[in-house]
Amino acid sequence: MLRTLDIRDMLIIERLSLAFQPGLNVLTGETGAGKSIMLDALGFVLGWRGRAELVRAGAATGEVTAVFDLTPAVRAVLDEAGIAAEDEVILRRVNHADGRKTAWVNDRRVSGEVLRALSDVLVELHGQHDDRGLLNPRGHRLMLDAFAQVDVGPVRRAWVELGRARTRLQEAERALEAIRAEEDFLRHAVAELDKLDPQQGEEASLDARRRAMQAAERIRDDIARAHQAMSDQGAEGLLIDATRWLEGAADRAEGRLELAMAALTRAMVELGEAQQGVEDCLTALDFNPSELEAMEERLFAIRALARKHNVLADELGEFAEGLRRRLAALDGGERDIAALRRAVSEADMAYRSEAEALTSTRRKAAMRLDKAMAAELAPLKMERAVFETLVTPADAGPEGVDAVAFTVATNPGAPPGPLNKIASGGELSRFLLALKVCLTGDTRDVTMIFDEIDRGVGGATANAVGRRLKALAEGGQVLVVTHSPQVAALGSHHWRVEKRVKGGMTTSTVVGLDHDQRVEEVGRMLAGDTVTEAAREAARDLLAG
Repeated sequence: MLRTLDIRDMLIIERLSLAFQPGLNVLTGETGAGKSIMLDALGFVLGWRGRAELVRAGAATGEVTAVFDLTPAVRAVLDEAGIAAEDEVILRRVNHADGRKTAWVNDRRVSGEVLRALSDVLVELHGQHDDRGLLNPRGHRLMLDAFAQVDVGPVRRAWVELGRARTRLQEAERALEAIRAEEDFLRHAVAELDKLDPQQGEEASLDARRRAMQAAERIRDDIARAHQAMSDQGAEGLLIDATRWLEGAADRAEGRLELAMAALTRAMVELGEAQQGVEDCLTALDFNPSELEAMEERLFAIRALARKHNVLADELGEFAEGLRRRLAALDGGERDIAALRRAVSEADMAYRSEAEALTSTRRKAAMRLDKAMAAELAPLKMERAVFETLVTPADAGPEGVDAVAFTVATNPGAPPGPLNKIASGGELSRFLLALKVCLTGDTRDVTMIFDEIDRGVGGATANAVGRRLKALAEGGQVLVVTHSPQVAALGSHHWRVEKRVKGGMTTSTVVGLDHDQRVEEVGRMLAGDTVTEAAREAARDLLAG
């Protein structure tokens, strides 16, 4: 409910503070007095798009403050925006003369987007030029669902699950297609790696052995020549000859050769050990040249594959395993795709089932709404008009497979059409009012504003309009801008918009009326500028109900 509205320096309003009440609040006044300006100001603080120039002439800024009761829906918007609240929500918006606009909610700076989100749960505006509410075909399905009190949750969940199943299938198909594109490479690479079968650490081992063989090849000739020099054809033979010659001369040398012969004996033993060591070394360095060739060939093959696949040699085994897994995915991909397609089909069937049930519910609700509208239109002197809720097939989506449109035919036999295309101004007002009565139900949290919705009607029809507005206001709050005395007389609270000229400047203000003042105002609405006693008496009768 809108508690208060405070306007400062907006258009021709200098200072205005209003305290609205529950029930039906009527605003009346002469044409041009400024009734629409007050609604412009309210729309401004709610973030609606409207006039570009709102600041009163000569003022630096214009400001509007609105205070609303806090409802669960409002609290949800505030919580999402991170704004604290207790029992009320205070909206304040300032318009600077240069066009800049700033807004606050409960003293927290906010964007126009937050204001509009709050507006959706605070206020409903209805009138002949309403493009945010009942005249907007995009919202008709939501309105019908609210009227039918349907739960679209199962359809939404089924739609989400169908989307997930389709996504999984698409991803699997793209992955399979990508693998198919490189199938020849995969099979060739795996065959090549399987044939070579490189092992972890093999490249380093082969390289070490290769280096050892290459080193042995370089030093073996020198060692062999050394071994030849120590053989019986070299040093060993000479020592043997020297020993034999000395032994032949020892008997005649009277013992002088004993030390020399003992040294030669020791030399022969050391030479034997040296020969054995050299022979062992030659044996260790002995290798088949073809073995070195084969080793080098494998080492180079491993390194070439590593370069080819841009991995380290020790990673070739893991790389090969990855390629094998991709091949396995290719080989088993068709089976996976078939399973995912079955899942999509099952999810689609589940969605269609929920959507068809929702369609059935909507069609039944549409018939109930049409019947309710017929009952409402008769007292509004439109008993020959036909209101029809069309539920037609639409593209599948999270809200089902239905498009909903409210259509009317104002004359028997005439084809139905959209509300705002078929009905005249007065007819449209009554259609909107009847539709609002049918759709409102027990919802009373939102302040409903009707801007001259009774235009073009009078007499008993205007009285019927007023009584439906009064019924809508029970337990809630309705603000109606009206030129109809019948509607004005049914208000619980009456405000008159007045235009005044002071110091050469025109300003607009709003005053609350007591009973006597209401008699005068309703009398003016009945009689015109000159309020006669007969008009006053008629006004009293209207106010008495």
